[in-house]
Amino acid sequence: MKKQMIALCLAILLSVLALAACSAQEEKADEIVFGIAQDLDDDLDPHKMISAGTKEIMFNVFEGLLKPTTEGELAPALCESYEISADRLSYTFKIRQGVKFHNGSPLTADDVVYSLLRLRDEGLNAGFAIVASVEKTDESTVVIKLSEPSVEFPTYLTAAIIPADYKEQSSKPVGTGPFKFISREAQENIVLERFDDYWGEKAGVQKVTLKIIENADSLILSLQSGAVDVASHLTAAQIAQLGDGFTAETDTMKLVQALYLNNAVKPFDDIRVRQALCYAIDKYEIINTVFGGYGSPIGSSMYPAFSKYFLPELTDYYTHDAQKAKALLSEAGYPDGFSMTITVPSNYQPHIDTATVIVKQLKEVGINAELRLVEWASWLEDVYGNRDFESTVVGFDASQMTARALLERFTSTHKRDFINYSSETYDELFARAMVTYDDLEQTEIYKAMERELTENAANVYIQDIADMVAVRKGISGVRFYPIDVIDLSGLHFES
Repeated sequence: MKKQMIALCLAILLSVLALAACSAQEEKADEIVFGIAQDLDDDLDPHKMISAGTKEIMFNVFEGLLKPTTEGELAPALCESYEISADRLSYTFKIRQGVKFHNGSPLTADDVVYSLLRLRDEGLNAGFAIVASVEKTDESTVVIKLSEPSVEFPTYLTAAIIPADYKEQSSKPVGTGPFKFISREAQENIVLERFDDYWGEKAGVQKVTLKIIENADSLILSLQSGAVDVASHLTAAQIAQLGDGFTAETDTMKLVQALYLNNAVKPFDDIRVRQALCYAIDKYEIINTVFGGYGSPIGSSMYPAFSKYFLPELTDYYTHDAQKAKALLSEAGYPDGFSMTITVPSNYQPHIDTATVIVKQLKEVGINAELRLVEWASWLEDVYGNRDFESTVVGFDASQMTARALLERFTSTHKRDFINYSSETYDELFARAMVTYDDLEQTEIYKAMERELTENAANVYIQDIADMVAVRKGISGVRFYPIDVIDLSGLHFES
């Protein structure tokens, strides 16, 4: 009798465990864990975000009147259609009907007016400085009038539309996107859930947990153990460690990776020193050894996906030449080289690996470079904010599909000119670009600005990094864009 009771208890226990396992599998089957290298250490208000890492994730939560497509076009999002007047001074939008915010309130023309005027009146987006007025002409129509025409203005209309009467965007953001924000645990995770009332195509999974893993080795271990399903911005070496359980989707990160130099501190205030570094560093060795040959070499502050503006002839403006580098250093008064520090955020393995190769290459011309790893928050405050650094390896994206987004930061009065680049010619070119109404003329001015950065060796330009995304087998739907975003809505489990 006792044995029968034990057998019965074991049978019941096994049944319970089996049911629990099935339940866990079913729950997991509609949830994806996505590993990211940094916390959203930024204001979550979409109009106040600064960090590219925050923007690429919150792309899933917010939408504008227009949104970028994977082909690099602008498509209607929160508008059904729009018209631009012949003089390009008036934009008329028909607001999409039936759209809901994540808090359940309906999208109205008043929300659109509020959002666009906020961007202008609070100085939150430089592109809205030319907005003369935003008016609701009826419940489904909004008219924007500009003080002057702008060929770039439509790209700024990807800016998020938010509810006018909601005041907690900084901590509990509410948008209209395919995912809604659920929670955020500092340095741990961000949880998003599918918005079932989304006006467009519904997201492929019910829940995405973005797990913050700043240590590169820990991220790989989490993928291997099954704790993480997908991770982006990996190197070829990291992908190779994962084995057969993953597929690798490859594109580029749509950013400008460079050894950024503080032009205001010695010895980088001397153009000959900066040019010497350009000759000393072999970008092709970096791409081949660190990124397995993937990645697109660049020679200025523009990446190839912006084909309209990209100048391929600048890619090899400085060919690897150690003797030229040594000659320029000697001419500048550093015949025996010098010591320098390269400050790199510790949560970005691709930049760490790049900087490691750079240290070796610089040693060959007599420069003793020391690699200094810092936490992301420290990098933002000290390097980017206070400009307290000598050099750094990072990447900058466009955030919007405009050349201006990549080039304006190097004008001498810009608050984000963290390299302290100062050139009257460059400033004058940018001022001309802002007042021209001709797209071809503006494009040529932007190209001239790129040449200026290259010729003056403002930075040592390396590549648009290969964006290698590890995806657990059985999951599909990775999408790439001409700007750096992570689109979670297409991810789904294969049937």
